Amino acid sequence: MIPTLTARMLTTVAPNCLWKAGWNLGVKGVLSVERFKARKRRGIVFPPFLHLSIINSCNLTCQGCWVDVTAPRQMMSLETLNRIVSDAKAHGNVFFGILGGEPFLHPHLFDLLERHPDCYFQIFTNGQLITPEAARRLRRLGNATPLISIEGDAAASDVRRGNRRVLDRSLRGLEHCLDARLLTGVASSLCQSNIDTLLSEGWLDQLIDMGVHYTWFHGYRPVGPDATPELALTPDQLLAVRQFVVEQRAKKPIAIVDAYYDGEGSGLCPMAAGITHHVGPAGHIEPCPIIQLATDRVTETSGSFYDTVTQSAFLRDVREAAASHSRGCVVLENPNLLLQIADRHGAVDTTQRLQSREELQAMTPRSSQDLPGREIPEKHWAYRLAKRYWFNDFGSYPDRPAPRAAPPEPTL
Repeated sequence: MIPTLTARMLTTVAPNCLWKAGWNLGVKGVLSVERFKARKRRGIVFPPFLHLSIINSCNLTCQGCWVDVTAPRQMMSLETLNRIVSDAKAHGNVFFGILGGEPFLHPHLFDLLERHPDCYFQIFTNGQLITPEAARRLRRLGNATPLISIEGDAAASDVRRGNRRVLDRSLRGLEHCLDARLLTGVASSLCQSNIDTLLSEGWLDQLIDMGVHYTWFHGYRPVGPDATPELALTPDQLLAVRQFVVEQRAKKPIAIVDAYYDGEGSGLCPMAAGITHHVGPAGHIEPCPIIQLATDRVTETSGSFYDTVTQSAFLRDVREAAASHSRGCVVLENPNLLLQIADRHGAVDTTQRLQSREELQAMTPRSSQDLPGREIPEKHWAYRLAKRYWFNDFGSYPDRPAPRAAPPEPTL
């Protein structure tokens, strides 16, 4: 599997893109995690990976999206983005996830990438705005990988994403990236309407045939103004996703990203472990993208971003409460716990619709990735090794008590 994947990347990715992925993301990314671990031993938490939602606007309106995509445009200025990245970089960080809305609607996206050639950026995008010219510009810069969202076949994609001919337009953007020889990924939020189509060897083989280098499966999270909870996966389906990922990692020449389990198959929350936090389009510093509550904000003139994050009592309390509750997603399992912490710290609603509290109150608790006693360990030695040293809970969780009963699944 690894030799074939390596050969694919060497022959299909432009040399400068391959070099920057290997150096900025690989070598320097490992060093950033080592710095994170050293800080954490001193009681200081500053995530090695940051997610930045640079704009709220989007050309699609997806089910389960938490972003105010139809509200007036709100975006971080280039000056604010440069401050965040420069401050994080000064403390060893080099990897940033760029989200929206749709990031390619931001007028200064390429300026940000150009300003920081010593960092690496993963751009979460629907791909529809990636023209051949945009793809060639990404190739010249070399320090970004597009992660294009595919949400099912043509019919399912149109329903899930609130538009017409969504799949065709996303595949066209994907093709432009591959033609430009970019390191390119495909992400899918698995739900009831697409799991049978996408969780299959046939789909993986199709991605490989197209030339895609990595993919990311994650479970649908029913949040936001159009939560559509009936699309959420059952516990058995979540286990099927995990089993599929573990098995295919060991035999398919495509990298499969997995951000919610350690090497032994225990669930983990990257936010609770301190691996990542999120900055929204208005500069609010949030625990993770789907927790739209904050006590702190970064602007062009605010103080040290590093100091703000490391000294935030709200972020600390959310991390610790989530880790004490379970190894899963606290938003799905216990939204009321988040509300209690937010009220205690006077956190503000960071949405333009000003409905995040009401949306959390309306949620029915459900299972997430934490399913004690049903762990599925990694099969491939490379993934086990990487997770053991550079992606785990880093001691964030207390010792596991006797297995707790999973919350009942809502009746639909």
